[in-house]
Amino acid sequence: MDDKTLLKQLEYLDTCAVSDALDMLGLTGVVSDITRQSTTSKICGRVQTVKLSLGKSATPSENHLGTRSIELGTDQDIIVVEQRTGIEAAGWGGLLSRAAKTKGIRGIIVEGPARDIDEYEQLEIPVFSRSVTPKTARGRIHESAVNIKIHVGKITVSPGDFVIADGTGIVFISRNMAEKVIKKAKQIAQREKHMENDVISGVPITKVMGTDYETLLEPENKKT
Repeated sequence: MDDKTLLKQLEYLDTCAVSDALDMLGLTGVVSDITRQSTTSKICGRVQTVKLSLGKSATPSENHLGTRSIELGTDQDIIVVEQRTGIEAAGWGGLLSRAAKTKGIRGIIVEGPARDIDEYEQLEIPVFSRSVTPKTARGRIHESAVNIKIHVGKITVSPGDFVIADGTGIVFISRNMAEKVIKKAKQIAQREKHMENDVISGVPITKVMGTDYETLLEPENKKT
C-alpha cells in the first residue's frame, strides 16, 4: 500500500488506537511527555528527521537548522527534531514555522525545547515539544544532519517512518510495519465504536467491558 493511502487511513485514527495496535503486535513506538504547544489539532504524516548537536557549526556558512528539511518537505511530512544536547536552546522557532506552514508541512515534533510558542498559535501550525524556552539556538547548537536515524524518547526514529500525535501523546510507526499496524488499529477503533454504541443503547458497562476486553490487547504471539 502506498504512503498516501496509508496516511489517509491513519488520519481517521488516534494515538490510543495505534498504541493498542502496537501492543497487540508486540511493537514499540509510544513517546509520552512531549506536549502539544499550539492548536488542538491531531497530526499524522511521514517523518523527516533533523539532528542537532552542541556548539557552533564547523562551517558557519551552512544553512540554519531546520531550513533544509522545510525545503525538502511536502504536504505529507512532519519534521521531527532531536535536540538532546543538554543545553537549553530552542530546536525550533517562529520563522521556521511560518516557512513550514507556507510549504504545507503538517506539523513539527521537537525532542527538546522550542520557542515562539505564541507565533505557532497565530499560524495555526501544530508544534509538539518536550519543553519551551526563549533561548535561541544561535551560538549554542547547530544542525549536524538531516534525514538520519534519531532518538525521540526511547524510540529510534527513521526518515520515512509514520507518526501520529494528538493531545494524548505521540506514536511512531516504522515504515515496514505501517500497513499491519494501521490495519490492526482500524480493527480496534471499529470494535470500540461498537462498544460505545452498546453503552449509548443502554447495555450495562460491566457487560460491554467484560472479560474479553481485558485480554483484547494481548500480543498475538500469546494467543496461540
